[in-house]
Amino acid sequence: MIIDVHTHNSLSNCYLSIYNLKFEEASDKIASSENVLFSIGIHPWFANEFTEQLFNQMEKWVEDSKIVAIGECGLDKNSKATFNEQVTVFEKQIQISEKIHKPLIIHCVGYFNELFELKKSLQPQQLWIIHGFRGKPQLASQVLKAGCALSFGEYFNNESVLLTPINKLFVETDESNLSIDEIYRRIAAIKNISIDSLSANDLFFSKNKS
Repeated sequence: MIIDVHTHNSLSNCYLSIYNLKFEEASDKIASSENVLFSIGIHPWFANEFTEQLFNQMEKWVEDSKIVAIGECGLDKNSKATFNEQVTVFEKQIQISEKIHKPLIIHCVGYFNELFELKKSLQPQQLWIIHGFRGKPQLASQVLKAGCALSFGEYFNNESVLLTPINKLFVETDESNLSIDEIYRRIAAIKNISIDSLSANDLFFSKNKS
């Protein structure tokens, strides 16, 4: 099954996608959409805009079965929010992920060592997926060693794709205009496997459907 694990694009009727909700559209889309899956979270770019009211609303939304992942959330050196603000908001979302047993879709730029330290310290049980990974194989190895999975989009390092185990490899469109099936074909060609062999998505969705 071709599954787009993280997208900001219009939902396609052809493939199963996890659409990343904006807070201003969440209530309407969750209420009106059928057979659609979503993720929702506070991006590190907006960590300095965090309020308890926003967090409380998010806690209510994520109980819905259509929400299958928390995020995208994480850490970003380019954010206007301070590192401490980002960590505070990220940790709150980790807590939600653990409480409701749903994985994290993580945005991480420039703070991978800090991310690894958080994971080691908090010992989360839910899956952490680093989305839109473009890093070199050295970083990919560190991410995998830390127990995270990798999601690849339109742009990626071929060597990083090659070393990523099938059960830790996800595929996404994010904001790309490239189709998800084309990205699948590129990833499968590099791995020298069939598209059907890209099974991490199936495992992820089986877990969330059980």
